[in-house]
Amino acid sequence: MDTTTRTAADAAVATSAIKKVAVRLVPFVALMFFINYLDRTAIGFAAPNGMNEDLGLSAAQFGFASGVFFIGYILLEVPSNLALHRFGARKWLARIMVSWGIVAALFTWVQNFEQLAFLRFMLGVAEAGFFPGAILFLSLWVPAAYRGKILALFYLAQPLTTVIGAPLAGLLIQQDGAFLGLEGWRFMFLGVAIPAIVVGIIAWFTLKDRPSDAKWLTPTEQVWLTDALATEKAATEAKQHTASVRQAFGSGRVWALSFIYFGFIYGLYALAFFLPTIIDGFQTQSGVEFDVFQKGLITAIPYIPAAIALWLWSRDASRRGLRTWHIAGPAIAGAVSIPVALFAGSPVLTIAIISITAMAIFAALPNFWTLPTQFLTGAAAAAGVALINTIGNIAGFSAPFLTGAVHDWTGGYEVPMFLVGGFMLLSAVLMIVLARRGRVQVAHGDAHGVDVASVESDASTELVEPGDRDSVEVPR
Repeated sequence: MDTTTRTAADAAVATSAIKKVAVRLVPFVALMFFINYLDRTAIGFAAPNGMNEDLGLSAAQFGFASGVFFIGYILLEVPSNLALHRFGARKWLARIMVSWGIVAALFTWVQNFEQLAFLRFMLGVAEAGFFPGAILFLSLWVPAAYRGKILALFYLAQPLTTVIGAPLAGLLIQQDGAFLGLEGWRFMFLGVAIPAIVVGIIAWFTLKDRPSDAKWLTPTEQVWLTDALATEKAATEAKQHTASVRQAFGSGRVWALSFIYFGFIYGLYALAFFLPTIIDGFQTQSGVEFDVFQKGLITAIPYIPAAIALWLWSRDASRRGLRTWHIAGPAIAGAVSIPVALFAGSPVLTIAIISITAMAIFAALPNFWTLPTQFLTGAAAAAGVALINTIGNIAGFSAPFLTGAVHDWTGGYEVPMFLVGGFMLLSAVLMIVLARRGRVQVAHGDAHGVDVASVESDASTELVEPGDRDSVEVPR
């Protein structure tokens, strides 16, 4: 077989293998993420629809209960991801889902603030490791040149959680007294918890830990994926020497990416937990009464353009090669738009500006997550991805807690939203500064249909300047 024929054959196998992964594996993992995000943000739907009143919660107490989830989450994030690396994704991700589903169901019978805070903490303990584990799992299936598109497909689950989940939560809340006499918000908690248990059990039998175990791949496709991933891993280890847990924890690149991620997550959770409450305030502003389902539909509005922006922005990054502005640009847009929304003057304009914020956050995140696994392998990848997610998710605690506390202190959302904008602006500044510190080698063009050799050469976006092992380097 001549070189041209061999290259064409490799391209055909690559295309077929990646398409099968995108169709057979990614939607199921995305469904798991959908349920994950819905369960952790369900408290935001419950709060203005009876929970805060029934439990006698202040804004600060609601903010604390929302955020304390991340204390348990943070404590076990890295150990959980290392356990996933040791025991395999199939068993560990399934175990996580069943665990959080059981805890989530207990919210149905919560009676006071103390119980609510305890269960939120335990939900964080149960969910710890799922998101970085899912990112790591997908990275172990897909070579770097294709990873941006695959992660974009996976990340679509997050905005779609609100697009679909907010109206769904509204419908469940409307079933007040329909099941065992439960209040609507209690029934909603039960309704979103059960799928986690069911899908977790299915995951045990559906997921595979490596391409060589997947019967839905042909032997040729299994060999191509296995060889491409092994070659990429060996090249990364030889060039970067970042394969141990200790090296991951001592890497300046990992810590810098952690703080960049912090700003995005601060904006994301301030939006997720308090948007339903802000929308509830539209009733007073406009003099119109919304039912629970209508509130869910309004909550979903910003996330529809966010899902579209996520996909188009990720496709652009795949075609052009990842540039600094693919991450810094959205951070700036979010930093400006979220405080501006407070002065819009009408519900329609407010939702339009908040939609820009949601588009900015979700456009950046899939591109951001292609960076760590370009210089981390093995146990270092498990620890490094978990550490980035852990530090970033400190914002998951601080955003709702500070937003609620500062709201109670100032009597409005102006100062809290300026804080959100400030943290997102800090992410943009860090991204720009770090990119300018080092030499840049960018992956050119779309990886669709390329052969193994071009995957190896084009996908290895350089993240560190030789001689400066602590500098973060990203594409310009």
